[in-house]
Amino acid sequence: MAKTAELRTAARKRALPGPWGRREYLREGGPALLLAMLGGLLALTDPIGPLGAAAVALACAVLYLLRRGLPMAVLLLTAGAVGALGGFLPMLAVAGWSAGYRIARARTLAAACAGVLALSTATSFCFNVDELPIKGLIGVNLAMFLLVVVLPAVFGRYRAQRRTLLSTLQERNDQLLRERAMIAHQARQRERQRIAQDMHDSLGHQLALISVHTGALEVDRSLTDRQREAVTVLRQAAVTAMGELRETVGLLRDENAIGAAGSRGVAGAAGDTGVAGGVEAIERLTDASRAAGTAVRLTRSGEIRPLAAATGHAAYRIVQEALTNAHKHAPTAPIDVALRYEPDALLVEVVNGASPAPAPGPVVSGGQGLTGLRERARLLGGMVHSGPTPGGGFRLAGVLPYEGTGRPPTDDPDLPEAPPPGPPARRSPALGCAVAAGLVGIAFLALLGFGGYMLVKSSDNATLDRDVYDSIEVGQPEHAVKARLPSGSDFITGGYRRKGPDVPAGASCLWFTADEAGSEPGTEYVNRLCFRDGVLIEKVHYRA
Repeated sequence: MAKTAELRTAARKRALPGPWGRREYLREGGPALLLAMLGGLLALTDPIGPLGAAAVALACAVLYLLRRGLPMAVLLLTAGAVGALGGFLPMLAVAGWSAGYRIARARTLAAACAGVLALSTATSFCFNVDELPIKGLIGVNLAMFLLVVVLPAVFGRYRAQRRTLLSTLQERNDQLLRERAMIAHQARQRERQRIAQDMHDSLGHQLALISVHTGALEVDRSLTDRQREAVTVLRQAAVTAMGELRETVGLLRDENAIGAAGSRGVAGAAGDTGVAGGVEAIERLTDASRAAGTAVRLTRSGEIRPLAAATGHAAYRIVQEALTNAHKHAPTAPIDVALRYEPDALLVEVVNGASPAPAPGPVVSGGQGLTGLRERARLLGGMVHSGPTPGGGFRLAGVLPYEGTGRPPTDDPDLPEAPPPGPPARRSPALGCAVAAGLVGIAFLALLGFGGYMLVKSSDNATLDRDVYDSIEVGQPEHAVKARLPSGSDFITGGYRRKGPDVPAGASCLWFTADEAGSEPGTEYVNRLCFRDGVLIEKVHYRA
């Protein structure tokens, strides 16, 4: 019992693939109802009555709901039914589109289409209520097959291939972007490690030598107190620089350390004495400048708030660069350092006065300090301004947004350029489907032309000229009369057999249209010739 229940569940899921929710019920139920109404209305033209039309409508709705899970079965069932009942014709077009969309293998789809043509033609032969000739019946079925089955199937297959192609291209594009990001990340890591190693090997060694030599000078008894104090300041500066260098090298070697540094920077901004290089370390910079004999004043205003690590480090670098420049260009000038916590940004301003005497000796400057500060602030969404003051001094100020996100990742200069597009992996399905649709259209037009020719020919074969009719006399031999008659067409004259005078008993008759128009719209004149025992026994000319 359990196995039977499992098989039933699997069959139900196969026929009606889910999941089914409110959206799926609306999406499937609405078209199914519309198709059922259309099929029922068309079925009313067939001699099956209202109950038969209702059954056709219900069958169309059921077939529509089953088209997703059983596309081939629905297509073949609809093809078998459409040969007998015209109400299934809209459902046949929908089934053709669904089969083209859901049957992946071209051979399977071609076999299904061939089965459709065979089934529809066979049922048409069995239910040929219009008494079409064999050629006409085959032509009508072939035209219907091309227009109602093949053309929707071609469009459905194009839609499925296009969707598959777009999905494949999207997956490939996502994969390329991921690979591109990984390559860029690895390149940055290698470059960061190289820079960190160079800094450690060169600057670390030089700073260590400065620290050792200044430590030795600090205990030299031949120095005065003033000289020993200056040496102490130099040693402390070297030790601080070594600490900052170690931190910078660590950040370069490990990207995960940036987040830890950021959390420590936020804690320092809240009042904790955290890592060097944040806003909290600016006071140590000013203390070191005062110890070197420069008058430095540090002021803070506004509501102090936590800062991101990058913002705090940028503020520290601005003050550090300004103090360094002031010591080089105006050694004895007073310096004012201000940190203003504005509502949307941190304003860092360093102003030094005019130097009463020129700087002793040549000033060594790389010329890259201010440029680096502007680039650092730009990446945070801020700006840096520098210039002389009216009193002969110099001012350096930076505006750093609290929520600076920096440059978007797509503008990263370290990312490699996207590779040029290569040749397409496969030909676009649009060309093949367009060619198939064109061939279907040409074939349909050819069948339409052939059908028109056959209709004209059948009409000529079913028309008996007035002169020939008048020259025929009752009592003439049957073979002599038929030799003068056209071949006839049951397709044209089949409806006349149930109209007009009664057929004589035991006689076989031939019906022809007369070559004269009826006096009223929708009426025609008919010529009927009846034979019995090899002799013409009656000829009748009447209006139908």
